[in-house]
Amino acid sequence: MPRMSRRTLLRSMAAGGAAVSAPALLTACSSGSGDSDVSNAGKKLAPWPAYRPATGPKPDLAPTEEGVQAGYTSYPSDLVRSVSRTPGDGSTVRVMTVSFGTPPKPASQNRFWAAVEKALGVKIEYTVISQADYQKKMATVMAGDAGALPDIINMFSGFTLPREAQFVQRRAQDLTPYLSGEAIGDYPNLANIPTHAWRDMGRIGGRVYGIPLERPLPGSTLWINQGMFADAGMKDGWTAEDFTAVARRGTRGRTYMLGAANGSLFGNAFHSAAHNAPQGWAVTDKGTFLPAAADERYKESIAFQAQLRKNGSYHPDATSVSQIDLTTLYYNGTVGSMQDGFGAYLPKYRESGGKMTPAAALPYSVGGKPGGIVAARRSFGYTVLKQAKKERVELLLRILDYLAAPFGSEEWELVHYGVEGVHFTRAADGSPEYTELGEVENNTNLPLKYLAEGPQVLFVPGMPDAVRALHAWQRKVVPHAVRNASFGLQSATNNSQGATLKTFLDDTVTGIIAGRLPMSEWDAAVKKWRSRGGDRMAEEYAEDHAANT
Repeated sequence: MPRMSRRTLLRSMAAGGAAVSAPALLTACSSGSGDSDVSNAGKKLAPWPAYRPATGPKPDLAPTEEGVQAGYTSYPSDLVRSVSRTPGDGSTVRVMTVSFGTPPKPASQNRFWAAVEKALGVKIEYTVISQADYQKKMATVMAGDAGALPDIINMFSGFTLPREAQFVQRRAQDLTPYLSGEAIGDYPNLANIPTHAWRDMGRIGGRVYGIPLERPLPGSTLWINQGMFADAGMKDGWTAEDFTAVARRGTRGRTYMLGAANGSLFGNAFHSAAHNAPQGWAVTDKGTFLPAAADERYKESIAFQAQLRKNGSYHPDATSVSQIDLTTLYYNGTVGSMQDGFGAYLPKYRESGGKMTPAAALPYSVGGKPGGIVAARRSFGYTVLKQAKKERVELLLRILDYLAAPFGSEEWELVHYGVEGVHFTRAADGSPEYTELGEVENNTNLPLKYLAEGPQVLFVPGMPDAVRALHAWQRKVVPHAVRNASFGLQSATNNSQGATLKTFLDDTVTGIIAGRLPMSEWDAAVKKWRSRGGDRMAEEYAEDHAANT
């Protein structure tokens, strides 16, 4: 099996995105004393930005309104221009984003950095924060002086920062006058961001403060080694019992069919969705919010996983191995599956080296009912701006508009691959291929894609069959996606206590599946969670939901 470098594995994690697990959060991230009212209830709601799809190369595989992505089996031969003029004015722009890559080479030695600066017409002072340091750094930034804020800040969705919404409302630029309704027409690439991404980002106090990073509908996905699962008897239309049998049959010696990483709850997202349990929160027709934790189907998914672990199908280090090390075990065949974000398909296919075939698993059925999949939050974080004069805000929005260029455009190619002949060359089919320099100077190590990005499409360079397989998989599973009803809504209790309460429940799930706690502990844990804030969150989400409908 292929040997993976740490750089490659970090790039794989960056693409996966949704699978990143969050450790216990800091408790003091408030930007000031007291909490402002960030809910949308009783507020005049700013209209969502008017959606205006960009023109560009026609996809080979059509998208659907339900959420199936557009697919490209080959790279567009004629790229379009999406930006008519250089957006900047020669000034310096300070930006800060999360990163899953290695630190970039300094600007003075980085030709990718220089090329982007030239295209944008600004000098970029870039603070790149590793995923491991993000919480600590953001706590410092949020508690610091408003004048010291960077011009552009990525609010990464992998962590829920306490009182994040209050910080944004107090310190970030209100973008409603610039982006709400038809105003966004001044920024065509930002107008190309679909409404579902803005909705899942959500308003704060009825206003639009950020620009979402759009993501596809499928979220946490069970990525399998197709050969291993086929050899063990995987079949279309499998049931929970079939899944159990395949997992047991394929596990032998030091090979385990099921892998999991620390913080992933043994891959609970895939299994709870297959059981059709709510993902976080469900909402009734009457607007009542119901927590997943109190749903019997969620409880059944925990018991199902506990049995899988008990019969030996999970790798024994499932509660301690990192996501990076689990990826290594997946590529070398030690584990036959792992949970990761759907966006991880690109490195999964690219880095497998043709020695194994990755595939997104179809959910199994439970009790005769087709299984569901996790519906991702359609906004993988969002970008906010430092409060500034109108001219400065407009300049920053022009920069983000450039970075949000759609697939099939010259601007997209520069931001994602760099300069032809320097950072990439063309394969026989015209697809960009990184050069040796492009492997170290790229959009992972200098993560411009976490400032702004156009709608994502299905494309695997040089692998048209992979694109067809992913598109066919989406057509089967997207109608059964289970969405977290709290996406885009505000809850004061969740803003202040949600992270701590989630950690408490997650630790209980992990303890039960690992065999350290009896299943009987679950009901008591849910009761405690509800009394400590879960029921208050339900009420607040219901109130905010009513205001948004």
